[in-house]
Amino acid sequence: MGFSIIIPAYNEDGSIRSVLSSMIKEFDKFGHPYEIIVVNDCSTDRTRDEVVASGLSITLLDHLDNRGYGAAIKTGIKKAKYNLIVISDADGTYPVKMIPELVDTAVQENHDMIVGARTGLNVNIPFIRKPAKWIIGWLANYLSGVKIPDLNSGLRVMKKTILERYIKVLPNGFSLTSTITIAMLTNGHSVKYMPIDYYKRHGKSKIKPIQDTLNFIQLIVRTTLYFNPLKVFVPLSFFLVLFAFLILIGSKLLLDRAMDVSFGVVLMTAVMVMAIGMLADLINKRLP
Repeated sequence: MGFSIIIPAYNEDGSIRSVLSSMIKEFDKFGHPYEIIVVNDCSTDRTRDEVVASGLSITLLDHLDNRGYGAAIKTGIKKAKYNLIVISDADGTYPVKMIPELVDTAVQENHDMIVGARTGLNVNIPFIRKPAKWIIGWLANYLSGVKIPDLNSGLRVMKKTILERYIKVLPNGFSLTSTITIAMLTNGHSVKYMPIDYYKRHGKSKIKPIQDTLNFIQLIVRTTLYFNPLKVFVPLSFFLVLFAFLILIGSKLLLDRAMDVSFGVVLMTAVMVMAIGMLADLINKRLP
């Protein structure tokens, strides 16, 4: 029951050595084969030096330029020698002691993905990120058809064989975790959520609230279009039908003449949207 844990790191020199030390301490007690892969995403501080100076038995990979969180994860996946992949962060926010339990549950219950949902008793998510997190979560719940306790948790256990199926559609940024969640749920994989704590991070957050929120929403819609296009096209088509009749009835009541041409154009647009959605769904079902 070996596992590979991947740690993407960008300017985390204040915490990475202690995080790695605590991981090795916990994993040695766990008693199963493991490897730790740190992907240094072109840090400009002493992150790389801290990993080397620790003297710990760790695989250190370097990006020559800053490619992003998701790119670092994908680099680690390609290098991992075990089929069970664990991802976590280098900033000390995730409880290292929970990782063996997540791994054990994934193996014993044969889940494709175990997510450490940040719903424990000690959760420190900055208030400024909560409104955006709620909006993104609501949208993801609707588009996936599943209630998702934590869409973008950075602590999870996954099977490498399944990740390799989706690696080409996984983004290079922070939205990798959201994308793999939608991909797993819309394709019927076994996903389980386990509550964890989430501690206050060391150092400065790399999240850009407005830009990353817009990117998250875009990626959720795009991923759903890729895996389950009818979830987007059907509601849009019905909305256009409703809008067409509102134009027809509203113009008759307010202007005393029916805007039948506008009604016809919007109605035909609704039909075309539905047709495109059905065609996209047909293509999606025929792809391997």
